[in-house]
Amino acid sequence: MKNRFMLAPMTNTQSHEDGKLSDEEFNWLIMRAKGGFGLTMTCASHVQFVGKGFPGQLGIYDDSQFEGHQRLAAAIKAHDSLAVIQLHHAGMRSPEDLIGEQPVCPSAIEKYNTRALSLTEVEQLRDDFIAAAVRSKEAGYDGVEVHGAHGYILTQFLSSNINARTDRYGGSLENRARLLFEIVDGIREICGTDFLLGVRLSPERFGMQLAEIKTVCEQLINEHDMDFLDISLWDVFKQPEEVGHQDKSLLQHFADLDFKDVKWTVAGKINTGQDVYKILEAGVDFVSIGRSAILHHDFPQQVLANPNFEPTALPVTEAYLHQEGLSDKFVTYMKRWPNFVME
Repeated sequence: MKNRFMLAPMTNTQSHEDGKLSDEEFNWLIMRAKGGFGLTMTCASHVQFVGKGFPGQLGIYDDSQFEGHQRLAAAIKAHDSLAVIQLHHAGMRSPEDLIGEQPVCPSAIEKYNTRALSLTEVEQLRDDFIAAAVRSKEAGYDGVEVHGAHGYILTQFLSSNINARTDRYGGSLENRARLLFEIVDGIREICGTDFLLGVRLSPERFGMQLAEIKTVCEQLINEHDMDFLDISLWDVFKQPEEVGHQDKSLLQHFADLDFKDVKWTVAGKINTGQDVYKILEAGVDFVSIGRSAILHHDFPQQVLANPNFEPTALPVTEAYLHQEGLSDKFVTYMKRWPNFVME
């Protein structure tokens, strides 16, 4: 990795409904690789059709999508950026109108109209995550990140609030984390040690408990052969929400872990050059950039040239975002965020 900047995996709704890569998504990502990101990560890419989480999502569950991934991985690497794909399944967060059936979840939850996965389906889910990693390696990616954050299906398994299973994938933390660990171990076994393997976790929301997520991190570091942890904090400068853990910042809770030879990154409101350096000085190995990467395709180059770099002020015009490589679909998606796109 040529520098310490990673393009955060971001929903952009720009690809085709069959999961195939679009020119719009290709252009958006390649502009960031060209703009200096040492690691360029795709949006969340679903490993089963029923795991689709948003319209225009890039898929990695079918060989018909393979050619687009070959093209994308090769073009990212041509700009001396590591090409990493994020593997994802939305579970209960899959919109029923997108997948044409009831969303799946570790347990049946009336509020979300979900049905529980059978044991056979859980094992198939595990195998499909692994198969997607194999497909990714064959397409030329340098590695994968397993998405275990933000309330998607692996979070749902980890969450004692959501996972009410009574088999080996439910109950104790050991059981709730089993699926994640089996996926990580399976990818490593088949894809080998020269293939980057990361996991994204978030310590809050969706029933996540800070102490449990720290335990999962420690187990991944000590007992499972992986390369990096991506901790999504929502805001890297915030205090924990859980009262019992407010003796130090959320970031410090993770900085205190012994990462050994596992690298780690964080995401959440790292917007300016000063933010970047503050986080790196806190012991983080590399930063994940979202909002400022949307505003500036060359954010790494800007910060490396000027440590005090400040991104352009919000809101910005649609024309400005088009200039930065966002298609009409992505601009429309960004209008969901208050005060981002000028009215």
